[in-house]
Amino acid sequence: MNYFEFYNITESFHPDLAAIKKQFYALSKKYHPDFFANEDEVKQQEILELSTLNNKAYQTLSDANKLSEYILKLHGLVNEGAKPQLPTDFLMEMMDINERLMEIENAEQLAGVTAEVLAIEGDINEELATLTTGYEGLGDTAKESRLNEIANIYYRQKYLLRIKESLNTFASRF
Repeated sequence: MNYFEFYNITESFHPDLAAIKKQFYALSKKYHPDFFANEDEVKQQEILELSTLNNKAYQTLSDANKLSEYILKLHGLVNEGAKPQLPTDFLMEMMDINERLMEIENAEQLAGVTAEVLAIEGDINEELATLTTGYEGLGDTAKESRLNEIANIYYRQKYLLRIKESLNTFASRF
């Protein structure tokens, strides 16, 4: 079941966290397995599944990164093992950073590359914030277009995460 439908809220990249928490607690009480201990096994299993769904929904909807990925998966834009077409300029920039990573000889050089990566990450996060704001008010065609742009950012973030992991590996050398 769709988490937004389960919580009876509008699909949004910026949902009302207080409403989510309130719904989580209400459903936690409603579907707590201890209240159904005397029911038959089928009913107990159903309640356990609903309780698990409630926990997963809350964890996903209250975490911005999980939420973005969830929405993109709902719309079939993020799949395991997908080979996204990233912008050429971004790939060239990442290739340059990777080459410089291999040439790092001291902490100062590492700090310079790290600062550059963090600046790129900041720009990407800013772009994402702009694209996700007001999403729920868009029409279907505009939403589809916006989701494709957000998926592009998602994949750039994943690529950048690998670069940051490499930076952490290099940081342990100095």
